[in-house]
Amino acid sequence: MKLLKNTFQRKSVALCSLVMLSSVAANSFAQSNPAIACPGYKQPKTQILSERTGKKLQSAIEAYNEEKLSEAISIIREIDPKEEFDKAAVDRLYGQMLLMQDPKNAPQALTLLEGAVKAKVLNDRDQADLLQLVGDLSLQEEKYREAISYYNQWMEFTCKEEEKMYTRMAQAYSELQQYDKVIEAADKAIALQEKPDKNPYALKVNAYHETKNYPEGLKTLETLVQLFPTEKQWWTQLGFYYMLTEDYPKALSTFSLAYKQGFVQRPAEFKALVQLYASQEVPFKSAELQKKFMEAGEIDNDADSIATLANSYHQAKEFKEAAQYYAQAAQKSNDPEMYRKQGALLLTAEDYKGAITALERALAANISDPGKVHFSLMEANFYAGNYRDAFEHAEEAAKDAQLRRNANAWIPYIKEKAKNRGIRL
Repeated sequence: MKLLKNTFQRKSVALCSLVMLSSVAANSFAQSNPAIACPGYKQPKTQILSERTGKKLQSAIEAYNEEKLSEAISIIREIDPKEEFDKAAVDRLYGQMLLMQDPKNAPQALTLLEGAVKAKVLNDRDQADLLQLVGDLSLQEEKYREAISYYNQWMEFTCKEEEKMYTRMAQAYSELQQYDKVIEAADKAIALQEKPDKNPYALKVNAYHETKNYPEGLKTLETLVQLFPTEKQWWTQLGFYYMLTEDYPKALSTFSLAYKQGFVQRPAEFKALVQLYASQEVPFKSAELQKKFMEAGEIDNDADSIATLANSYHQAKEFKEAAQYYAQAAQKSNDPEMYRKQGALLLTAEDYKGAITALERALAANISDPGKVHFSLMEANFYAGNYRDAFEHAEEAAKDAQLRRNANAWIPYIKEKAKNRGIRL
């Protein structure tokens, strides 16, 4: 249920770093107003680089503009600034260029950028941009508490609240498993949205899921489906949540609509759909879909799946179809119970020869409850006219305490039928 955090964070850091480098490349070391919204805000005095540091940074920027990033980094690495503002400006540019050179440089870049932002000597826009970048980079490097601190510092510094800051804070709180704070931050992000964004909603769903607050998670997923009706994951997650809250009619309706839109794509989702049809007393639909999914490879064609398919046809009273699939399940698993079920259904379908074969296989496979099999074999042989075999199986069935009375009631009936046909038992 979590966001694809690494991709999200890397893109955020790379984009922020690129924008900041572009501003540096435009030589924006001078003070500029970042639209700070603090009451009574007054733009501070502009900080100026020393001549020596300024010249070397300009050389590095020119190399960067000529797409000579390694050369630019080499130039910056040789600078040894003495003034606090010079050092912050150098560390800022050095850290950003390391990020642009290779994402693996992130730990070193973070150390440099943190030093620059903690000095609190950069011009307002640079300080604001750097607070965001260091927050994003901390989030990427799994320093979640530090990330939250930097996002809060950004909001305090600019006196602004932004959706993206609260969303990233919610993500950090999620990693820290502070789920109440996830919901609080996500709600603030949602309240600031100009157009719907799924990320804070997804973080809320995850928080509710982790705390087993399924009713609230369900409400959030219902909102996600309304806001993003073309995104498949919300439909299927909503269906599973209806199952979690035992609202099976809505679960079936949701999965059915998702299937019609092509959103049911994973084995667990296909299985959920067919199980819901079965549980809502639509077994034939369940069976037909199971058969379709198995043939398409959407559901494994293993013994368990085949047995489930057989059971669905059984519930739908499609006895021959059910028997056919119980036979397949038995062949794959050598489970004597599958042979017994196959034989019982063939007996119901009046295929006595087939029933006898299946039931004898159940006995040969050492079924744990042979009494039931002997009783069924008694019936199958009786109706097939095999009275000697019927009599023998009746005597075996009578050894079972639960079946003794019924089996003994059959014995005189079998004897009478055999006598009438001149057969001695």
